[in-house]
Parts: sequence; structure tokens; C-alpha cells
Amino acid sequence: MSDKSTKPISVQNNIGIKQRFFLNRSTQITLLAFSILEGLIGLRILLKLIGANPESLLVTLIYGVTSLFLFPFTGLVQSQRMGSMVLETSSMFAVVVYALIAALVEKIITIVFYRPRSPISDVSETTTSEKHPIL
Repeated sequence: MSDKSTKPISVQNNIGIKQRFFLNRSTQITLLAFSILEGLIGLRILLKLIGANPESLLVTLIYGVTSLFLFPFTGLVQSQRMGSMVLETSSMFAVVVYALIAALVEKIITIVFYRPRSPISDVSETTTSEKHPIL
């Protein structure tokens, strides 16, 4: 006597998975880019605050990259100086503004590309085959 049976087959069809994957990746890339920018501006604030040597290659690179993004905030508020140390309050304001812009861009991407989950379709099939001995 042999008993052959197949296991149940379950198929799940989720139409919007590619759109949700794209949405997830887009928001992650956006937040990563803004986080890197804010981190560089934070390093600039710290380097200015401790009076880092502006002729150092790393300091020059950080100042050069961040100056492009801090251009709209130049002269917004007066920076405080004490010897070689500088407290760039306009850069601190820029960090807050860029964080708000990042949140806004993330929400816009979510609104434009959001696709609700489609209902999951379950298909199950079970077959059994029994062979009985011939009498």
C-alpha cells in the first residue's frame, strides 16, 4: 500500500510590491543624502568652533563642500568670534532648515508614489492519491 499526496500550494500575488520597493528606496536615498549634508555642516560648525587650521586639506574640503549649501544662509545672523574660534549660528540655522526640507521631500515622495497594499490572493490546492490493493 502506497500513499502519495502532494503538499498544498499557496500563491500570493501582491501587485504593488515594486512600487512600494521604489518608494522605500527613494525615501532612504533622500534621507541619506540630507543626513550626509547635515553631518558635513555639523563638522564645519565643530571645526570652526575649535579653530581648526583652514589650510588643512580635510578642513578645506569640508569648508568647500558645505559653502555651496550654506550660501543661502550667509549673513543671515552674525557669527560670534573669539580669537580663532567662530560660532557660525547661520550654519546651525541651515541644519534645522535642511532637516525640515528633508522631512518635506520625504513626505512628497510618499504622497506621489504611495500605492496601497493589494489584497492577498490565497490559492490552495490539495490532492491525494490512494492506491488500494486489488482483491
